[in-house]
Amino acid sequence: MIQVSNLSKTYTAGIQVLNISNLDIPKGQSFGLVGNNGAGKTTFFSLLLDLIQPSTGYIKTNKIRVNTSETWKPFTAAFIDESFLIGYLTAEEYFYFIGDLRDQNKADVDMLLSKHEEFFNGEILQNRKYLRDLSKGNQKKVGIIAALIGNPEVVILDEPFANLDPTTVNRLKKIIKDLSEDPNVTVLVSSHDLVHTVEVCSRIVVLNKGEIVKDIQTSPETLKELEAFFAV
Repeated sequence: MIQVSNLSKTYTAGIQVLNISNLDIPKGQSFGLVGNNGAGKTTFFSLLLDLIQPSTGYIKTNKIRVNTSETWKPFTAAFIDESFLIGYLTAEEYFYFIGDLRDQNKADVDMLLSKHEEFFNGEILQNRKYLRDLSKGNQKKVGIIAALIGNPEVVILDEPFANLDPTTVNRLKKIIKDLSEDPNVTVLVSSHDLVHTVEVCSRIVVLNKGEIVKDIQTSPETLKELEAFFAV
């Protein structure tokens, strides 16, 4: 589904922040990306979404090179941070706007929203607040569910567990696990939280200074292995 070849990102000061020679993420995999601050996680997702240009190499999604074509966009969805939101819209206005972009009518969007009422916990819908006035956690709730509109085949979530209370985290983990059970959906999660990432992902890749240093199929020993690695 996703192929990475000779991918690097170097900024003008000569600082290389990412260097991945080869990485394949098959369709239907729940893929976790972990690493310390500055490891290159967000840079990788930004390249995957064509938000920045690579210095060398490329990423292909479903055989489409993302920085030379836009035909990958209809089946790809992401929430990286609140910059993906439109602050002067209410939650409902934003959901329907995304629905229009993804050829979903109001009834389609409402059906999805009703499915995630528990995740919203009565704090998102029908409160007439602009997105800019919501807490960071509630903004994240909006962004994550908006990323599910239109049944995308690739879902990319950067630090989805941050700023969420424990109850919401558990509900989010269930959402991600449910997505992962669909063989047609590839889920990519980046997080500092090793416990949550191991729980929801079948494969974990560790980045360190922009390079892959571990590539693990999740097992009962994975968390201990990761904790030992980051304890050094």
